[in-house]
Amino acid sequence: MNAAAQKQLAERDPVLRRLIREHGKCALTPQKRRPPFESLVRAVAHQQLNGTAANTILTRFKKLFPGRKFPRPEDLAHVTDRQIRACGFSFAKIMSIRDIAEKTLSGVVPGSRQIVKLSDDEIIARLTQVRGVGRWTVEMLLIFQLGRPDVLPADDFGVRTGFRVAYRKRDLPKPKVLLAIGQRWKPHRTTAAWYLWCAADAAKKVAATPRRQKTAAERRNQAAAKKK
Repeated sequence: MNAAAQKQLAERDPVLRRLIREHGKCALTPQKRRPPFESLVRAVAHQQLNGTAANTILTRFKKLFPGRKFPRPEDLAHVTDRQIRACGFSFAKIMSIRDIAEKTLSGVVPGSRQIVKLSDDEIIARLTQVRGVGRWTVEMLLIFQLGRPDVLPADDFGVRTGFRVAYRKRDLPKPKVLLAIGQRWKPHRTTAAWYLWCAADAAKKVAATPRRQKTAAERRNQAAAKKK
């Protein structure tokens, strides 16, 4: 995510130009050393949970495998479903994690060296064969692990919310509409998505800030002004 991407987006889209001015340089930093197996397990852990809860579960999960920063696919054979369940994973997520491990060992889920040679569409086609792994999960891997520059996760609630806020729309855009609009952002749609996330986060912070109560003097002055 570089200055050239920001320059091109700013030239093509005045709303993104404003977001770039407000939020500064794109700070997206992919975790390229993280293997696909780990990225997918982490993504499954985060499904339908906030970040704090998911990270707590992952910390417990990693403690099942002493001596490793993160387990390898073959390590899953040495722990029971009950042990994984005790970490906080649902049974559905346990089945997904075991399928990720199995398909990594069988080669469906590519290793770190192989995945970089595949196109975005090839990666999506391969990884969505895994139980519990949909297109959104793979798009997060493409963005946050591989650093692919032209990914627009149109189903992502944060991206859709950011678009609604930034473009001052009443309703969330439908994914197909967002993809159509996003054609103008090619080949830098990942950077565009990052700024839409920023817009969503900024709006959330504003909404969470309590409004200052007017003082008695301010209320009297306002009432007097209305009488004039």
